[in-house]
Amino acid sequence: MSKTKSLIYLMLLGMLLSPISFAQNLAINNSNSYSIGGLKSNLSVNELKKVASIERTKSMSEKMSLQGMDRQEVKKHRQLETKQRPTTLLSKNGIEASKTSHHGFSIYSAYSQLISDIDEDGYYQTFSVSFDADISSPVAHEQALVYADLYLSHNGGPWVLYFSTDSFFITGEDTQDEFEVVTQLDSGYLTAHYDVLIDLYEVGYSDVVATYSANDSNTLYALPLESADYDPEYIEVVHYDDHGGSSSWLLIIGLLLLYIRRNYVNSYI
Repeated sequence: MSKTKSLIYLMLLGMLLSPISFAQNLAINNSNSYSIGGLKSNLSVNELKKVASIERTKSMSEKMSLQGMDRQEVKKHRQLETKQRPTTLLSKNGIEASKTSHHGFSIYSAYSQLISDIDEDGYYQTFSVSFDADISSPVAHEQALVYADLYLSHNGGPWVLYFSTDSFFITGEDTQDEFEVVTQLDSGYLTAHYDVLIDLYEVGYSDVVATYSANDSNTLYALPLESADYDPEYIEVVHYDDHGGSSSWLLIIGLLLLYIRRNYVNSYI
């Protein structure tokens, strides 16, 4: 029994002496999520998907390769990507768009919704972000083909990419082209508060044309999130009793160890 106690104490000591930065980086470097995105208005989804597949075709593996990257690295990748892939801009009707048109972009509004909290601890593993991008132009009802990169920041840390949308059309200041991204955090996201940032790009151009973040809306600030591995449906505790009582002791120590680890990690978030 003394050997078992010594082993447990060594494990506990190793966890307590581990660098604080490990806990902070865990949510950044080893995180996984799954997202789907699309226009909230279904009036022309099929058409938009068809054009988007022509204009900005990407394999799933290529899109996923950017997930988890720092924002500055993603922006460098976008610039290189645009140079390597010259793109012909199309209007919604398939006619080549004029590159001499003078217009600007903005994200008029954005907001989040918390969806799924399995263990009901107030931290959600599923959430959505919706945003309405607009065009500022002297041409009435001008259209542009755009896409967006969405980032999460944990505890004031770097902005880390968690989803890139497919290309979609926006029209002037129309409210019917609002875009929604629903995300399920699978693993590696510690129980904490996260901020959201959205970068908007026009297809064919390398620079960000509009940005919207937690600095612009409180609904993108301090979202209480955790991944599915921190949001269990239930915890089953099985008690084994033997003559020496050693199994009961090990079970108590194991539960104590999990409790201390959870609270230690959360104390640095």
